Amino acid sequence: MLENWFAEQGWHIRDYQRAMVDAYNRREDTLLIAPTGGGKTLAGFLPSLIALFDKPAKSRAQLKTLYISPLRALTNDIERNLARPIQDLNLPITIGVRTGDTKTAQRARQRKTPPDVLLTTPESLMLLLSYDNAEDYFADLDVVIIDELHSFATGKRGDFTSLALARLKTLAPDHVRFGLSATISKPDEAARWLGPTGSAAKILEVRSSSRPEINVLKTDARLPLGGHSPVYAIKQIYDEILSAKSVIIFVNTRAQSELLFQQLWRKNDQNLPILIYHGSLSREKRQKTESFIATGAMRAVVSTSALEMGIDWGDVDKVIQVGAPKGVSRLLQRIGRSNHRLDEPSQAILVPCNPLEAVECDVAIKAIAQGQRDGEDYHSGALDVVVQYIVNRSCAGRFKKRELYNEICSANPYRNLSRTDFNSLVQFAQNGGYSLKTYERYQRLQATSRGYRIANREQALRHRMNIGTIVEDAKIKVRRLAGPKSKRGRIVGEIEEQFIMNLVPGDTFAFAGEVLRYEGINNRVLEARPAPKLRAKVPAYLGGMMPLSSYLAEGVRHVLANPGQWKNLPAQVQAWLGWQNEFSELPEPHGVLVEGFFDRGDHVTVFHTFEGRKVNNALGFLVTRRMEKANLKPLNFSITDYALTITTLEPVDNVDALLTTDIVADDLQDWIVESPMVKRSFRKIATISGLTEQRQHGSQRPMKQIIFSTDLIYDVLMKYEPDHILLRIAREEAEKDLLDIPRLAHWLHDVEGRVRFRTLPHASPLSIPSMMQLGKERVRGKGEEELLRLASYESLGEELLAQVEKTLSA
Repeated sequence: MLENWFAEQGWHIRDYQRAMVDAYNRREDTLLIAPTGGGKTLAGFLPSLIALFDKPAKSRAQLKTLYISPLRALTNDIERNLARPIQDLNLPITIGVRTGDTKTAQRARQRKTPPDVLLTTPESLMLLLSYDNAEDYFADLDVVIIDELHSFATGKRGDFTSLALARLKTLAPDHVRFGLSATISKPDEAARWLGPTGSAAKILEVRSSSRPEINVLKTDARLPLGGHSPVYAIKQIYDEILSAKSVIIFVNTRAQSELLFQQLWRKNDQNLPILIYHGSLSREKRQKTESFIATGAMRAVVSTSALEMGIDWGDVDKVIQVGAPKGVSRLLQRIGRSNHRLDEPSQAILVPCNPLEAVECDVAIKAIAQGQRDGEDYHSGALDVVVQYIVNRSCAGRFKKRELYNEICSANPYRNLSRTDFNSLVQFAQNGGYSLKTYERYQRLQATSRGYRIANREQALRHRMNIGTIVEDAKIKVRRLAGPKSKRGRIVGEIEEQFIMNLVPGDTFAFAGEVLRYEGINNRVLEARPAPKLRAKVPAYLGGMMPLSSYLAEGVRHVLANPGQWKNLPAQVQAWLGWQNEFSELPEPHGVLVEGFFDRGDHVTVFHTFEGRKVNNALGFLVTRRMEKANLKPLNFSITDYALTITTLEPVDNVDALLTTDIVADDLQDWIVESPMVKRSFRKIATISGLTEQRQHGSQRPMKQIIFSTDLIYDVLMKYEPDHILLRIAREEAEKDLLDIPRLAHWLHDVEGRVRFRTLPHASPLSIPSMMQLGKERVRGKGEEELLRLASYESLGEELLAQVEKTLSA
């Protein structure tokens, strides 16, 4: 019957979809790697649909198939797609969606009467596993499908999911796991993550017969020398929308999405249905946008990564990527949203926002043509996630330490978890450890002769409200008031508290696709009215910058060093690189180019590392520390993905002494202890491990409260229990996640003895983008004491380029 239904749709079951049915029949955990639009999600569900086909109409409600997605929007899309064959064939199969958007009454019904197929997210799954009926609820589980596995398996959310999978294996030992992805860069490691420890999943890889068609936007407008604004290309982007049926425009941050949306609407003289989509919008606005896209009622949507995975927007025939992609696999994932069919090439236009982004786009296009992929490395599981899991397990019922230890170690990221660390984590979960055990607040577990259990109902409620590993800065809901004097309105989303602190009544800001005027805060809800004719600030969302992959960084260096590789770059970018070569020199693939010059009363040193923001941030802190010791009086530093720029009061002559490999050993530990980095890392770890909460009584806690409480706990532990396991985790994670010390150490080793220092009369073309970077870290030291002012770099790019042109013409 299913095969006949496929034929009626003009489709046919592909060989690899049949292979997934065979894998199900053999009970083999399988990782399916297949091109976007090829039907891999259906391949994951096909065995379940066949197995449920003969289900008796009045049989007991049993959860048979569990689908785990990283995105709420993806679960909604899958529900729409599955409902069609089920309804057409009148199959006795029920489907449910369980995410953060699911209403309370529906959640209660699902707990009482599980559907045959449940579509959920990792966080909602863990919540279900925390209830005392979890053993019965999941007992008949037959298939677990993990979609878009590449997008979260290498991070803490992947560690979190692996522990949920380990629990499911305990509750339903015979179920089979299917992992789905289009852009896995390390299949063997992904297969090990998917299977239980020591039993990697089988790999089924499908090659595409068509290559995506990707081009860089052609324009006569002058490319900005720095920044991330596409304003120079708004006319051409709008023309691309006019020439297509339906377009998704991807940007890298939520702030960029609001800004670009406003710019497009000012250009939208034909009043096209152009929408906006990102994670801070309200559930109603997101679902409305999803409906418009699914029904073909929109011409374009400006989106962050929230729409880049899995969703089948069949009528989208073009994707526009604004800004550099930052990763080959990420770009491939995004452009796969267009022509979402296996045998038709995806169509994509890339819009770089500065010359170096143009080079990055060129490298990414070549990599995709060669079939290359990149991605994050897999790692040992995070220990703060284990603490949360221990408490989660206790909420569902008693556990014995030995059984729980074996269960955790069956998750591949935790295969090497030591018994010593596990015991320390259980102790911390129980009472907070030596320094905190006298406080009732931290008494979360109760030890009994039969094992450990949750201490009380209040602790279980507190835990369930804060399940997950996504630690966000505190947000406040935004209410859009209906009219000039109305006090009524609707919630349109959430906005960061940090941004609101800088607003005064009457200020305007862009949010949810329109300009709003700030009225004030009422019961922790921001109230604002429409102000369509005014220009607006754009909310600054923290943590939105995507890291530059090491693969792309290496590719950019290679292109810059080889003029023969410039032929596909825009003419103005080729000219810009030519000026750099004539005025200074080009960076080499190995080693580092450092340029020094005098600008507006300051000495400026630019390190062209091409190693990404994390490495440059760490290097900035460590090098300025050495500069301070050398009495160079550093003032501040700024970073981009490509360079570190430091301003000092004294000239820098001996760069080699600043970049020795021992800088990590000599300066890192002292600086780590003094810096706010570990406290920032501790804040996240304390939240994930349950030491503090993001949410209380159903509402978000103010960020000031969270910072105050975690900083206080940090100081207490540092004073009375410096070997506390959370402090150790915080130091390790600050080095790895906030600063990427391993990558920095590798880079320092690579450039040792290969530092090329050029003293210049003023900024070079390659230094101008770094000079235009707005965000600066101020250095607390002698330089600040002597000089409190910071240089203004408004319109700096054009001024500096004019200096270069004048020097070259002379």
